[in-house]
Amino acid sequence: MSDAGYTLIYEPNAAAKASVSDLKALLEKSKDDVKIDAMKQIIIAVLGGNTMPELLMHVIRFVMPSKNKELKKLLYFYWEVCPKMDTNGKMRHEMILVCNAIQHDLQHPNEYVRGNTLRFLCKLKEPELLETLVPNVRQCLAHRHAYVRKNAVFALYSIYKTSEHLIPDAPELIRAFLDDEFDSVCKRNAFVCLAGLDREATLQYIQQTVSDDTDPILQLAFVEFIRRDGASAAPGLRARYAAFITEIIESPSSSVVYEAAITLISLTSASKSIILAGTKLVELANKEADNNVKIITLQRISELNKKHPGLLLGLSLDLLAVLSTQDLDVRRKALDVTLTLITSRNVEDVVKLLKKEVQRSAGVAEENGSEYRQLLINTIHLLAIEYGEVATNVIDLLLESIGDLSTTAARDVISFVKEVVEKYPALRSDVVHKLINSLPNVKSGTVFRGALWILGEYSDNEGSIKDSWKFLRSSIGEVPILASERKHLEGTEEAEDPKESKDGSKKAGPVVLPDGTYATETAFSAKLVVSESDDSNQIRKLILGGDFFLAAVLSSTLVKLVLRLETLGIAEQKVNVLRAEALLIMVSILRVGETSFVKERIDEDSADRILACIKFLTGEDASALLVRQGFLEDTRTAFQTQIEAEQEKKNESKAKEFQENVEQVDDCIAFRQFDKNDGAEALEEEDAIFKTSAEDKDLSSRLNKILQLTGFSDPLYAEAFVKVHHHDITLEVMLVNQTTTTMRNLTAEFATLGDIKIVDRPASTNLGPHGFHRLSVTFKVSAADTAIIFGNIVYDGQHSDESNIVILNEIRVDIMDYIKPATCSENTFRKMWAEFEWENKISIKVSMSSLKEYLKVLMEKTNTTCLTPGAITGEECNFLAANLYSRSTFGEDALANLSIERLADGVITGHVRIRSESQGLAIALGDRVGEISRSSKTNIPVKV
Repeated sequence: MSDAGYTLIYEPNAAAKASVSDLKALLEKSKDDVKIDAMKQIIIAVLGGNTMPELLMHVIRFVMPSKNKELKKLLYFYWEVCPKMDTNGKMRHEMILVCNAIQHDLQHPNEYVRGNTLRFLCKLKEPELLETLVPNVRQCLAHRHAYVRKNAVFALYSIYKTSEHLIPDAPELIRAFLDDEFDSVCKRNAFVCLAGLDREATLQYIQQTVSDDTDPILQLAFVEFIRRDGASAAPGLRARYAAFITEIIESPSSSVVYEAAITLISLTSASKSIILAGTKLVELANKEADNNVKIITLQRISELNKKHPGLLLGLSLDLLAVLSTQDLDVRRKALDVTLTLITSRNVEDVVKLLKKEVQRSAGVAEENGSEYRQLLINTIHLLAIEYGEVATNVIDLLLESIGDLSTTAARDVISFVKEVVEKYPALRSDVVHKLINSLPNVKSGTVFRGALWILGEYSDNEGSIKDSWKFLRSSIGEVPILASERKHLEGTEEAEDPKESKDGSKKAGPVVLPDGTYATETAFSAKLVVSESDDSNQIRKLILGGDFFLAAVLSSTLVKLVLRLETLGIAEQKVNVLRAEALLIMVSILRVGETSFVKERIDEDSADRILACIKFLTGEDASALLVRQGFLEDTRTAFQTQIEAEQEKKNESKAKEFQENVEQVDDCIAFRQFDKNDGAEALEEEDAIFKTSAEDKDLSSRLNKILQLTGFSDPLYAEAFVKVHHHDITLEVMLVNQTTTTMRNLTAEFATLGDIKIVDRPASTNLGPHGFHRLSVTFKVSAADTAIIFGNIVYDGQHSDESNIVILNEIRVDIMDYIKPATCSENTFRKMWAEFEWENKISIKVSMSSLKEYLKVLMEKTNTTCLTPGAITGEECNFLAANLYSRSTFGEDALANLSIERLADGVITGHVRIRSESQGLAIALGDRVGEISRSSKTNIPVKV
């Protein structure tokens, strides 16, 4: 229960101050509006430290008799803050008149006047004033109106806590009031008061009414009392509390169930109670329509599972019922929580349900359907990698539906297949065969590239190599490509537009254009060739469409298949046939890439790579062994290293999570039955789980963040300490009056530039000679962006019409306080890289000892994480490329790609490309990168 209420009053024109005589004159006016304005000024002046005791009698004479409701409310505000004692510390005689007025209001026929007066009594702490009002408060307990009774209970409780001798029988009065009362709000207030006065009477009342059909508002009061008192209660009493909560948790009210479940967790660690609480939370997540409630409840389930691992495994299928919600964030959270509940005992049932959900979502058109299917595929991917027994069935489903998935989801399927065939060698032959059967339905070059890599790496026997070759041959179609396309073009022209002479014979010779040149092919015919290609020849169609990156991957795959066939000891004649066919395919791709039969000419990088593959198949020099090792061993080794790095990260994360909940072997054993203070810290521990605790900062770090706002020679010295929270900034300002005069009506005014807003403004104050004053200002931050805080301080001069202004130095908000290192998968990084529109490219030229040293400095300065395995721990060379990732407190993602090389003179050159959702974040990180280059610019050797 709140023992006191608070009223915040804001005066926009704080500089305008009226004298006591002026205020008296205003109070003597007959108009209520004038009196209302005067009372507001008086209250603000009293709150500012100017008590003005001489106004008390004027208020009693001219304001107290008024019947105006607003003026009466202001009058009670004034009674709360006005000086009630004289200089000798005794009650002022004028307060007798005030007590009489309060008594009359407590007997007022209007119930709202009575209720407002009773609320005022909760703030009154003088026993001499309260003594005469106790009989009237007792009478209000039996008033006919509930508004009066509910405030009378709180007034009675407040008087008892202030002076117990005034109402010695208050617990009995409240207990009797509880038994006779029928209004739910009044009963709730009475119970809260009884809980603060008599524990045994409170427990007795709970025991009598807990099994009844109690109103939810009273049940919430029960739960709140049990949660507060149960933390420090004895073990026997805590068991009794747990029994109460077990009955309350069956309430039809969702809010009661939620609070009861959380309280039950804090009271006991018995497995039966934990399962009951988890079950109720799962039911809430399924039943509640509010998505925010669903996410909060799912988070509670996740934390409960971390604290009591293994007890909630049976709820995994019930939890997946939340997937019926259309909100993608809720679905993502439900899948994340479900992953923490999976073991080998229930993984098959979960995978079956997820497979059905994938099939269902593929046939239903809904918002964010493709993203939802991708989310399901990623979840199935994680389960299949962790539990090999379900990998085969999962692959069957995903490969069957790969043609119906979006490009992003299909790419995730290919990534999943790559990881499965690497981790489970026994499944390779079967998976490759299923992949070949599914690829004719694929139409994306990105998916084909991943699939071709799998075929080239894991077709490790003669049968799988032949199957892969047949598929590639059928997808490429007739070769040479250029000759077959020309033949197709000529056949189309003859069939559709035959050119015949007058005697009926075909007209020979080229077509002459108006400018005198010869026309060999037209744009229409070239376009026709691409569009009319056979749908079964998907790779051919993509190459003619200009996807020569796919052509380069195809060439590499052909080389791998030929080289691996040689290692199997196949007859040389058969190998040579395939080598010749591979050379024909690659040469035909190069030739057609230089013609207008393709939408875009072949790029230089792809052409060089295809030419290199041709040389590898035809050369027999000393480097043949090195080439064979590069194609057949090094690429797979690199992928294995990547998989091992990801697995190591997962193991570290699990170990860290396990370490947080583990008990050391040399820890003392706590016997709950012998511990009198068992569970005293349960509530604190529960709050620590769900609340982010602020890190304690030492004195030196605090001093480093103090900013000087004014000069030492200014009449007013100011300095500020900037405290950065998650979503706001608190500016703690210290003001020092360096003059020998009082600075009256001193006001600090602040303004901002950027995505930052001021929440509250400091009140005016008077600062004495050489005095100190501290004030706090809060700013709300909604995005990780550069921002500036500036302002000034104004105070009155010697004359009323004069004012002095001190300009403050500006404060720049450091964006790095909101950017934290984070991790994500490679697929997620690539997806965000393609989607983000803001890019900032920064050129690099620094002098450092190594490329890895620059990478470490870059990560430290920009608060990013390196996602490229081996970029930091690998061998040192003259080139380095890495992907970096960070995430802001507001959920903004920042991506960076580093590409640098070290020149012969030791200078590191290259560039960093930064992409983000917002322009400000990309620019701010770019400035950080630029600072590294500027700080080391003086160390760069100058060539003469």
